[in-house]
Amino acid sequence: MSFFIIFLSIYDYNLALVLDLANHFDGLLSRLVLSLIGSLIDNLAHRMLEFMQKPASLFNLISYSLIACSSAFAGEVSPQMTSEYETFFRQLINERDYPGAAFAIVSRDQVLRIAAVGHTTAAREHPINEQTTFRLASVSKPFAAELIGLLVEDGTLSWNDPVVRYVPGFKINGDVSEIRIQNLLGQSTGLMPHAYDNLLEDGKSMDSIWKKMSDLSYVCDPGKCYGYQNSVFSLVDPVVEKVTNLDYGTLVEQRIFKPLDMTTASVGFDAFVNNPNHAKPHARRKGQWKTVQVQPNYYRAAPAAGVNASILDMSKWVQAQLGRNPDIISPEMLENLSRPRVKTRRELYRKQWKTMLTGAHYGLGWRVYQLGDDQLIYHGGWVSGFRADVAFSLQHDLGIVVLLNAESSGISELTTRFWQMALAP
Repeated sequence: MSFFIIFLSIYDYNLALVLDLANHFDGLLSRLVLSLIGSLIDNLAHRMLEFMQKPASLFNLISYSLIACSSAFAGEVSPQMTSEYETFFRQLINERDYPGAAFAIVSRDQVLRIAAVGHTTAAREHPINEQTTFRLASVSKPFAAELIGLLVEDGTLSWNDPVVRYVPGFKINGDVSEIRIQNLLGQSTGLMPHAYDNLLEDGKSMDSIWKKMSDLSYVCDPGKCYGYQNSVFSLVDPVVEKVTNLDYGTLVEQRIFKPLDMTTASVGFDAFVNNPNHAKPHARRKGQWKTVQVQPNYYRAAPAAGVNASILDMSKWVQAQLGRNPDIISPEMLENLSRPRVKTRRELYRKQWKTMLTGAHYGLGWRVYQLGDDQLIYHGGWVSGFRADVAFSLQHDLGIVVLLNAESSGISELTTRFWQMALAP
């Protein structure tokens, strides 16, 4: 399947080039260019899929060779490099006086390095360990995309189904049937960014927030522009409940946490605070980190920000993204979720990242970063008192997770430094 993934990556990369070229043409000519080249690429894809279905020894040889090459790169990320990264990690945590943090570096088949640093509170009484749970905040979004992906593979629903088919009370000031499930997960609903997230922060119920959406109008056609959402994104919740008769948290546990042996992972406020081994949130107050209360507001938007997990659990989850558990996260699903769909130009100006990025898109539940010839699949999370980062490279069979119980942008330094080290010539 490694050959299949690499072929699809080439397919998507060339299709993106075609779309960029087509933007230089107008009207009919643009459609003709897209139609002609698209037909040629689709024909090539069809023939390649037919070829891969044959038990040919040549294909097996190529596939095994590519797997070996992928594993070889992971081997090049030497113990010395990961040790140097851990030294940098600990130094930065100490310099910034962060209460606690954890990271894991993984390949598909190995946890290359894992470490937990600091304490659960500013009082420094209880050390963080590999099973201490953190809030993932918006790193919850890829979990939602993968859950929907599993239901699509089951044949329960389709990416292109209108959201209103499953949530008949969902209304906007326009043709709501144009918003498809893939638009929710792809942050491309065409609605203004962060629609009514202020009400979410004010503690309003999701039902009341969704009713308010009847006042919203399109700022672009669905699928045509990027608009980051939390409240709108979380319409995934009633969609899932409608088609399965199970609540969102239960289904994530059944379909993702348990199969991946993520024993401390959970969804929701109660599950987090009732776990005695959880990291407390911290905010900067008068030059010092102060322990603050866990805020329940974004937990109401469970698909957008409701997952909790330890660094050990997250190492297993990222390994699944890299192909360790294809029966759960299939290569085909991940290829679909990580396909660049809408441009996210503002990402190109992120501090720490801006000197590295040459392209940025949103897929389905994942951000897709281009670093020259290298592609990273990424998502970050930020909620009161916590930060989280996940980034991995399929072509290099390598991933990293960073978790902080401090509300600090310094997490970008921790994540980018790793990739600067790992991708250095």
